[in-house]
Amino acid sequence: MGRKKNRSVFTLILACSAAGVILGGTASWADSKSCLQEAAPSAQCLTKSPVTRTIEGMSVGLVAGLGAALGAVWQAKRAS
Repeated sequence: MGRKKNRSVFTLILACSAAGVILGGTASWADSKSCLQEAAPSAQCLTKSPVTRTIEGMSVGLVAGLGAALGAVWQAKRAS
């Protein structure tokens, strides 16, 4: 029973982290695209590559998803 529970915890952490990477990357990519279409783009918008901004968004999403998953696991263990 212990291995099965550990596997489901790992699956939860992996799924939340993957969702965070996807959402963070998508949001950052969309922001960089809309930033370039503004009438007066900012200096940061012009100097930073959209690929770099997307990778930064993905890394922030990974951390957020990992934190959410660990919080959910901690809360579930505390409730048990």
